[in-house]
Amino acid sequence: MARSLRLRDFTGASALALGAALGASLGALMPAAPAMAQTLNFAVGAPVTSIDPHYHNLSPNNALAGHIFESLADFDPRHRLGPGLAESWRVVDENTWEFKLRRGVKFHNGQDFTAEDVAFTIARVPTVPNSPSSFAIYTRAAREVQVVDPYTVRIRTNGPYPLMPVDIASIYMLDSQTHRDPKTEDFNSGRLAVGTGPYRFVSYRPGDRVELARNDAHWGERQPWERVNYRMITNDSARTAALLAGDVDVIDQVPTSDIARLRSDQRTALAEITSLRIIYLHLDRSRPAGQPTPMITDNNGQPIPNPLHDGRVRRALSMAIDRKAIVERVMEGAAIPSGQFLPPGTYSYAPGLQPPAYDPDGAKRLLAEAGLPNGFRISLHGPNDRYMNDARIIQAIGQMWTRIGVRTEVQPLPWTTFTARAGRQEFAAFLVGWGSGTGEASSPLRSLVATFDRNTGFGAANRGRFSNPEMDGLLRQALGTVDDERREQILIRATEVAMRDVGIIPIHNQINYWAHRRAVQVTARADELSQAMSVRPAR
Repeated sequence: MARSLRLRDFTGASALALGAALGASLGALMPAAPAMAQTLNFAVGAPVTSIDPHYHNLSPNNALAGHIFESLADFDPRHRLGPGLAESWRVVDENTWEFKLRRGVKFHNGQDFTAEDVAFTIARVPTVPNSPSSFAIYTRAAREVQVVDPYTVRIRTNGPYPLMPVDIASIYMLDSQTHRDPKTEDFNSGRLAVGTGPYRFVSYRPGDRVELARNDAHWGERQPWERVNYRMITNDSARTAALLAGDVDVIDQVPTSDIARLRSDQRTALAEITSLRIIYLHLDRSRPAGQPTPMITDNNGQPIPNPLHDGRVRRALSMAIDRKAIVERVMEGAAIPSGQFLPPGTYSYAPGLQPPAYDPDGAKRLLAEAGLPNGFRISLHGPNDRYMNDARIIQAIGQMWTRIGVRTEVQPLPWTTFTARAGRQEFAAFLVGWGSGTGEASSPLRSLVATFDRNTGFGAANRGRFSNPEMDGLLRQALGTVDDERREQILIRATEVAMRDVGIIPIHNQINYWAHRRAVQVTARADELSQAMSVRPAR
């Protein structure tokens, strides 16, 4: 098998994460309810926005899609790459990857999965209209897809491209016949929700639930659940209450205020792991320097040239954030402070980039150096139903910024409203999260801070429109470097450039928690995907 990216053991991240890293959360057995062997009730805290696996590169959507659709390669709970619909892959020459497909795989409607489907899928990804965060970043290196035979496909690139197996793992395969003219609304209706995955689509009620049925013709390990009710309960208290009442078997995004109670409750147990997700702030630089930006004014409410173009102002805003206090008081220990994209122990983690020290006096000095001794007014936006304690985090940051003279109005919004407006660059500063789909720094570098380019897919989630030519150059160099160790050092340098120029303001890496009834066991995933495939009846 071809080289795959390494994901080092998560070490030194936190005692809490180390104690349970990647282990299933096992508790004392309780007799299962009669329906337990048949139906799994899974409650997630973030809404699924589409069934189309190529419409919106968003963790809740990707988690759900993985039940119905599959990729050529797959990640295990530790985010190590392994076979999926492809049994193996290799480098043919410096411009060509060859994938050998698994034989005997069928789509839910009985169609055979072949190399033609791979070529069709890769061609479809960049054409999805109105995608809020495109998957095209994972197909841009594919210059040509050649069908060698029904079970062999070759992907040609312009020069060496070591991340092809990793990128292709983020692309769910479609059927070239069934999905000949696919529209996102046809996936949402269920008409085109046809994949090769371990579960079949039954129904979708937006904002409420997706119902799934076991695919008994699946090529892989037989799933224990005949039916899965994949419920969206975005209210934290309601999600915990549903678990304690026995209405659901598993919940994700466990409220930090409930962790201690659920850990001590004899009916429930926890599965936990340090996450690949970074919670961070984007700062708007989408308009030319010297021009105003929405929601920033002087102290009298008059528009001013956007101060966020000044690196001193960006550093001041970062230094004004007490990350340790947020982790301890807001997250209640369910996170680790961060100064970069990835947690310690991952491939391409930059050891020299520690979380910025809390220094409000230094922040005030930087503002004065930037010609803003009296600060300014700004609105800070964020979702109130997407990430753990998201609304509380921006409230805390708003108070910290106000203390240095940046008078901050905090405006939390529902995720569906927030994400659409953020994508249109309507905000000056806003909180979001990013889970590294590849388990290393190229994913956030390409998506979050690379200069936005619709043609290449770079900067697909760069909603602040940060741009640094030096960082772009290092990223492109890394993406063309096959040697793992050399590529890692280049990615570290690119990360250092992006962080020192404050391309984003990192806050913390979450610790992922799932709470569950003791009648089931859950394997925690570093990528935080909540899937029925990670749940088994307790022994």
